[in-house]
Amino acid sequence: MPRVWTRNVSSRASGSRSPALYRAFPSIGAVREIPCFGTTHADYFHGAIPVTEPLSKEEIEGEYEANTGVAIIRRIEGLDPLSCPAILVAGHAPFCWGKTVAEAAHNAVIVEELAVMAWQTLTINPGATPISEALRDKHHFRKHGPTASYGQR
Repeated sequence: MPRVWTRNVSSRASGSRSPALYRAFPSIGAVREIPCFGTTHADYFHGAIPVTEPLSKEEIEGEYEANTGVAIIRRIEGLDPLSCPAILVAGHAPFCWGKTVAEAAHNAVIVEELAVMAWQTLTINPGATPISEALRDKHHFRKHGPTASYGQR
């Protein structure tokens, strides 16, 4: 199930505080991860593109840049950063990385394209669900990891 923050609750976030993002922008109703709706997504990400929890007022007014980094680390803790080469920072923008600067820039382009594809998928079918784990794993691991077999190596 995708991580979704709505104006009043978070389906997976701890606590029930009303995020600063919603106080600042009343027209925003939700922030969500980008689900893995297809194999193109799975070629680059081993699952959804995650989103951080919104920063608190204290985190924003304190060491904002450092706290943004902390929010990113907190959210991707336990994940392989190269199997999840980007994150959406709630109320901010995507942060992307790779083994090289060129790879990080490429991943930024991929995130934008996957976001468009996910939006189109949900526009056509609001009840769309992510692809199966088996299909996701097949596409992801054929390009990544010790058993990679797709493309030039």
